[in-house]
Amino acid sequence: MNILQIASLLIVLAGAFGAVNYLFLKLPSAIGILIVALAASVGVMAIDLALPHLGMADTMRAVVLEIEFSEALLEGMLGLLLFAGALHVKLSDLRKEWRLVALMATMGVGLSTLIVGTGFTWLTGMPFAIALVFGALISPTDPVAVLGVLRQANLPKSLETKIAGESLFNDGVGYVVFLVLVAIAFPSGDHHGDATFASAATLFVQEAVGGALLGGVLGWLVFRVMRRIDDYALEVLITLGLAFGGYQLAVYLHTSAPIMAVVAGLFIGDVGMAHGMSEETRKYVDAFWKMIDEILNAVLFLLIGFEVFAVAFTNDALIAGIFSIALALVARLAAVAVPVLILRPFRTFTTGVVPVMTWGGLKGGISVALALSLPDSEWKPLILTCTYIVVLFSIIIQGLTVAPLAKRVVRADEPTV
Repeated sequence: MNILQIASLLIVLAGAFGAVNYLFLKLPSAIGILIVALAASVGVMAIDLALPHLGMADTMRAVVLEIEFSEALLEGMLGLLLFAGALHVKLSDLRKEWRLVALMATMGVGLSTLIVGTGFTWLTGMPFAIALVFGALISPTDPVAVLGVLRQANLPKSLETKIAGESLFNDGVGYVVFLVLVAIAFPSGDHHGDATFASAATLFVQEAVGGALLGGVLGWLVFRVMRRIDDYALEVLITLGLAFGGYQLAVYLHTSAPIMAVVAGLFIGDVGMAHGMSEETRKYVDAFWKMIDEILNAVLFLLIGFEVFAVAFTNDALIAGIFSIALALVARLAAVAVPVLILRPFRTFTTGVVPVMTWGGLKGGISVALALSLPDSEWKPLILTCTYIVVLFSIIIQGLTVAPLAKRVVRADEPTV
C-alpha cells in the first residue's frame, strides 16, 4: 500500500468507528474510537483462531507494521498535535502556574523515570540502564490524551492550566530524557552519540534548550510576517507551515522538535493571536487547528487500537504489564506530590490537585511510539508489551473516570493563589 492508500484507509476507519461510538457507545470521541478499534482487532484475532486458514491476523499485522506507527507519530503527527494543543493554552494563565509546571516537567519526569526504572529492573531482571529507558518513555503524560479528557472534565481554570501546561512540557522533556538514556543504554544503536555522561548532558542541553530557542525564534518571525498580512486563508497556511516546517527543521538540527512545537504554539496562540491577527483571522485559525486536532486525535487513537497486532502477549509479559500499571501510578503520584509539597509553603492549591493530576496524567501514543523506536534487543518485546498495557489502562480506565473523580474532589468555586 502506498502512503495515500494508507491515509485513506485510516480516515475511512476513523470516521466509521467514530460513527459507531457516537451512535452506540457515546463515549468521548477519541476513547470511543480506540475501544472500537481494539474490539475490531480482538475480533479479527478471534476469527483467525477459529479459521486459521483465512490468515486475517497475519494480513492485519502486515498492514499495521507497514504503517510504521513510531515514524508516523514522532516525525509527522506529533508536531501538529503539540502545536494545536499549545495554541489554546494562554501564556498569561501558564505564567501563574509556571513554578509547578516547571517542577513537574523536570523534577517530576526525572523522579518518575527513576522510580519506574528501579521497580522495573527489580520486577523483570532487566539491566538498570535499559529499565530507565522504559521509565523515561512511560513517565511523560500524553498531551493529546490529556487535553482531550480536559474538555469533558469542567475543571477550575487554574487546575486545567496546570494539567495542560505540564502535559505539553513534560512530553518534550521526557522525549529528551529518553534520547539521552537510549544513547547510554544502547551505545551501538542508531540514536545519538556515545554512552558517556558528558555527551549525554551535552545532548540534553542541545535538545531541550535548542528546541525552546528555535520555537521562540520561529514563532517570533512568523508573528512579524503575520502582522503585515490580513488574509485569513494565507495566515492559516503560514501557521501550518510553521508547525510542519519548524518540526522538521528541529529534527534536522538535532534539537527537540516537541519542545519547539510547544513554544512556537504558545507564542502564536497568545502573542500572535492578540497582536498579529484580525478578529476574522483569529476565528479561522482557531477553528482550523481545532479541526486538525480532532481529526489527528481520531486517527492516532485508531492506530493505538490497531497496534495490538504488533505486540507479543506472552504470559510473563502480561504479568509484568499488570505490575507496570501500579508502578506507573506510584511514579506519577510521586511526580505530582513532591513538587506540590515543595511549593505548598509558598502558595495554596485547589483541593484535590494531587489525586486529579495523578489520575489525570494519561499515557498515550507517544509512549507506544517511543517503545517501537527502540533498537532491537532481547528486551524490546517486553518493553513494548508493558508500555501498551499501561497505555490502554491509562486511556480507557483513567480517561473515562478522571472527570467523575474531578467532580467529586474538586470544588469549582474554590479560590487558588
